[in-house]
Amino acid sequence: MQELALLLLTALANAPRHGYAIAQEVKVITDGRVTPRTGALYGALDRLLVEGLIQVERDEVVGGRARRIFALAPAGRERLEAEAKRLAATAREVRRRLADGAAAPA
Repeated sequence: MQELALLLLTALANAPRHGYAIAQEVKVITDGRVTPRTGALYGALDRLLVEGLIQVERDEVVGGRARRIFALAPAGRERLEAEAKRLAATAREVRRRLADGAAAPA
């Protein structure tokens, strides 16, 4: 899974959000390391919609502007949980190998 898709699913894991709020949540999650550009953000959201990983919770108009609220779909929650397990397993292996390397003579 691409990093941006993972971050978007993570941003929606605990609450539905509109596009700008998702981008702000990604900045929080990554401690400012990732700031999605508008085109990349909405392109990734469109792909996640097509894949059935997110869904449109509702459309609303705020200040005369249309706003779409996205939510994590059940398939997205399952995929995010699977990805979290995969990443945790990789992190465990990294730590194990680093510990083995620290013990090895130079």
